[in-house]
Amino acid sequence: MTAKAKEKYVPRLQRHYNDVVLPEMMKSQGYTNRLQVPRLEKIVINMGVGESVNDSKKVKSAAEQLTLIAGQRPVVTKSRKAIASFKLRAGLGIGCKVTLRREKMYEFMDRLVNIAMPRIRDFRGISAKSFDGAGNYAMGLKEQIVFPEIDFDKIDEIRGMDIVICTTAETDSEAFALLRGFNMPFQS
Repeated sequence: MTAKAKEKYVPRLQRHYNDVVLPEMMKSQGYTNRLQVPRLEKIVINMGVGESVNDSKKVKSAAEQLTLIAGQRPVVTKSRKAIASFKLRAGLGIGCKVTLRREKMYEFMDRLVNIAMPRIRDFRGISAKSFDGAGNYAMGLKEQIVFPEIDFDKIDEIRGMDIVICTTAETDSEAFALLRGFNMPFQS
């Protein structure tokens, strides 16, 4: 992609925010300035690999899968202390995480809501109680195979992941309205 073409590219969900969600929230919440309206700040995806104590290749495999899902290379998280009862040594890779911002964040959010969540078995919506009090939303997925980027035949093990959606909202109700504007399938 050329620099000029890259300039004009705006993710679909970001256009939706600018054209639909922002004006709607300004009207419903009574904001007087566009900058008061809450927006997505970042999305953090964490994949813990506890069985890496016995096999260090599992962390590498999880990092490759997270790279495919997020479109960005993750950081391997390492243990700080040695815990003998868990057979854990200090500095051993025990998981991986990635922080998405800007275009990659909107692309991931779009794929999460429109592709991955509908593929979850027995899906009835996500809980509206997982806000932290400061406008951030945390959720967990039990299987990484709900993302179409993951080839089911090439995975060695089903792993879950934690997804934290950080917003600039100051209250949970503002964050709920923002995520509802992005068509997050909350339970009714």
